[in-house]
This record gives sequence, structure tokens and C-alpha cells, in this order.
Amino acid sequence: MSGEQKRLLEKQLWAVANVLRGKMNADEYKNYILGFIFYKYLSEKLARYIDEKLLASEKFSFAEVDDSTDEGQHIVEHIKKATIDHLGFFLKPTELFSYIVRKGNGEIKGHDTFILENLKNVLNSIEQTSMGTASEDDFKGLFDDVDLTSTKLGKSENKKNEVIVEVLTLLSGIDFKLEDTKSDLLGDAYEYLIGEFAAGAGKKGGEFYTPAQVSRLLAKIVTHGKKRVKSVYDPTCGSGSLLLRIGEYADVVSYYGQELNPTTYNLARMNMILHGVHFDHFSIRNGDTLEDDMHLDLQAEAVVANPPFSADWKGDKDPTLAHDERFAQYGRLAPKGKADYAFVTHMLHHLSDSGTMAVVLPHGALFRSGAEGTIRKYIIEKQNYLDAVIGLPENLFYGTGIPTTVLVFKKCRQEDDEVLFIDASNGFQKVGNQNQLNEEHLEKIFQTYVNRKEVDKYSHRASLEEIVENDYNLNIPRYVDTFEQDDPVDLDSVSNELKSLQEDEEKLKKDITDFCRKLGIEKPY
Repeated sequence: MSGEQKRLLEKQLWAVANVLRGKMNADEYKNYILGFIFYKYLSEKLARYIDEKLLASEKFSFAEVDDSTDEGQHIVEHIKKATIDHLGFFLKPTELFSYIVRKGNGEIKGHDTFILENLKNVLNSIEQTSMGTASEDDFKGLFDDVDLTSTKLGKSENKKNEVIVEVLTLLSGIDFKLEDTKSDLLGDAYEYLIGEFAAGAGKKGGEFYTPAQVSRLLAKIVTHGKKRVKSVYDPTCGSGSLLLRIGEYADVVSYYGQELNPTTYNLARMNMILHGVHFDHFSIRNGDTLEDDMHLDLQAEAVVANPPFSADWKGDKDPTLAHDERFAQYGRLAPKGKADYAFVTHMLHHLSDSGTMAVVLPHGALFRSGAEGTIRKYIIEKQNYLDAVIGLPENLFYGTGIPTTVLVFKKCRQEDDEVLFIDASNGFQKVGNQNQLNEEHLEKIFQTYVNRKEVDKYSHRASLEEIVENDYNLNIPRYVDTFEQDDPVDLDSVSNELKSLQEDEEKLKKDITDFCRKLGIEKPY
């Protein structure tokens, strides 16, 4: 996408957002805008598929079929099964996005402009037509957060209708170029909006979005040396952006994720479909990953995550967890108020022997003692899975200003007698209230990791013996010395300067004494 296209797209998208901004906060209106973009996408994709594949020999398009007639209903029923088998859902001509927009703008003769009820039925229809099919889990409840009854849209039904018609009309004017198979304009738009909504949602934004450059770093690390990855997994997948980022660096066969927040879970499934991932090639589940693992037998080739920092979980308050194979071997359970290592050991359980795992954690996970120290020691001493520790700048993530770290794990490490430490905490640029990694910072981190380079005051290959000497404390300053020596002081020069100042002071006092005598007043000292 060119710079001009990007600016136009952003302008159009924010025109849509401006309709709802002021009525509700970003965390709420994102559900409407992203939901309606998804509806537009599904509608246009369905119409394009039917016209090009099922009605290619006909002289009419699917949108032109009058499904109120017997003939129209016959055509619709004839192509319905094939469409569901291929796309996983179905819409009738009167349920297409373009039809609903035309009706809302009074362009359908014999019909009023009230579309709220139609729209509710359409969104329900997308889910209902997938029921009993292979795509059922991927479409179920997708539009639950698009609340067309909310009083925030307007006090009366007519006011709500006006707002929705305006939003849909503005969206109808955006061409996502679905006919261009090489274009990912729609995916770019969705990613852009998710990022902007995360920024506007404050603390809640961090729950569903990992900053782009951080996700790129993790994706580059776990795909290094691979053109094809059979399976990728994110146990706290948020909106799915981190998972999808891996597809930019390698061909991914199957995506797996789990997300606790139902709204964010819906975003993730929409995001997958919008980026062209067929429903057969992703499995996103809704639930608490630590309490209810929904991908029990998964051994993923790439595992990535940005879990909620130091989250609460049952921990040692639930004795059954001590026997869970994800946690049992480490001797202790992660503390109740700090689930960081619960996520780490869960991810290691799902990492294949040939895979790579990268996880974002708060700095405290590097050095906190107690149960976390015990787990950390086991991973390093007994398993020897830790491959690298990368310190990132503070204030990169929405909702928290704390510095973070990326831990990289491999079950079959090439350099199994050392751990690479990188201190990238000072490499960032300030953008508004946030710090960001730019391409230069990202590439420096990645190349240092790939080549395992030792760079003065930036990186160090620490032997396992060094880590043992530090009692398995991974605090980066213990391994990367970033101390800057002050310039040497020329004591002779300082002494001469002091003597000169003293001489000046004595001369000044003499002058003041002379002035006071002439004025007939006492001197001030």
C-alpha cells in the first residue's frame, strides 16, 4: 500500500469512527466498526465467489436475484449448499451489505429506510447458516458485541437507525480491493484500526493488541530459518495480530489460539478470516488457558505470546494444578498473584521439539525469587531450554509503562552451553506518549540474536556457569555492563581554575571596600 493510499484509507476510516466518537469510548465503538467491516467483507466475498464460480455462465449477478419470487428462491437454494461448503456461511441477496445500505438510504422502492431489524437478522443469519457445518465454531457468536439496542447509539430507534445508516454508508464508500488477490488492504485497515483503538482504549488496549514492532520481533525470531511452519500457537492471542504476524515471515499451515475475553475472542476470529485464513486452518478458542487448556494435544512449531503481566490465577490455591502435566515437574506452582511462569511452562508444554518459543514478560520475571526462582532454575538447569533474554524499552505497551523482556526458548538448542543476553532498553523513538521500536532498532536486536554477537554494552553470551554463579538470576545488568565511564578529570586544571577564582574574589572584595569607604557606609562582610 502506497503512502497516498494509506493516508486516504486512514482518513476514510476515521470519518467512520467520528460518527461514534463522543457517543461511547474507543473500547466500545471498536466493536461496531470492526463488526461492520467484517460484515462488509463477508458480503462482498460471498457475492464475488457466487458470481465468479457459481453464476459465471449466467447473465445476471447474485445481487440482482429477487429472492422474494419463486424463481429467485430456487436460485438461492440451488447455490446455498455449495457456498456454505466453500465459505462456511451464506447470505441471501436481500441480506448483502450493499442491499442494506441502499435500503437505509431509501433506494429500495416500496421499503422504508429502517434497517435495524434487518441488520440484526442478517448478523444472526451468518451464524445460523454455519450451524452444523465445519465452520460452526468459527462463526458462532461473532457479532455478539454489536449491540444494536444500545441507548448510546441514540435515545430513540429512529436515532439509532440514522447513526447505523451513516456508519454503513461511509464504509460502503471504501474499496478494499478484494478483486486484487495480492492486496491486503482490508487486513491493513483492520490492523490499523485495532492498533488505533488499543491506543485510545488506554489500559484495556493492552488486553487485545501487541505493538506492531514487538510482534514483528517475535515473529522473526520464531520463524528464523524456516519458509514454512506447520503450526503456530498463542495461548493469550488477543485480537490474533501476533499470530497473523508470523504469516508475514513464513507460510503457516494452521493457526491455534485461546483468548479469555469473549469480545477479544470475536475480534481474533474476525481477524483470521479477514486476512484470508480459511476456517479449516485456524482454531481459536474462548476460555482461561491456564484453567482450561483447549488444545490438549497440540505440539506447535512456533509459540508466541504477550500474556497479561503478573496476572492472578488459582496457583497454589488449587491443589489439582500441582498434578497438571504442564506445571507438575517444576517443583513449585507460579504464585497466585503472578501467573507469568504458569504461562511459560504451559507454552513449553505445547512447544514441539523442533520449535521456537518467544514470550513477552515483565522484568520481574527475570529475578523474582521464591516459586518463580525455583521454576526458572529448573528450566535452565534441568531442561536447558532458555536460549536468549532480550530487554526492551519501557513504555512500549498500551496500559503500562514498565520495561519488558522477551524470553526465547528452544528444546533442541544449537548453542546449549550459553544464553544470549541483549540489552535493547535504550533503543527506541518517542511517538506521542508512547515509546516505539523503529526498523533500525528491530533489525539490530534481530541480527544480534541470529548471529549471537557480543556487542559492547549491548549483548553478552553468558555461560551456564555464569548464570549458576548468579543463582539463576537473569537480571540483564548482571550480564551486560552498560556503565558509561565519566571523562577523566584534569586535577591540575581544576586547581588552577580555583586559584584564579580566588584571586578574582579578593580583587572584587577590595573594590567593594573602596566603594563603601567613599560612600561612607559599612562594608557587607
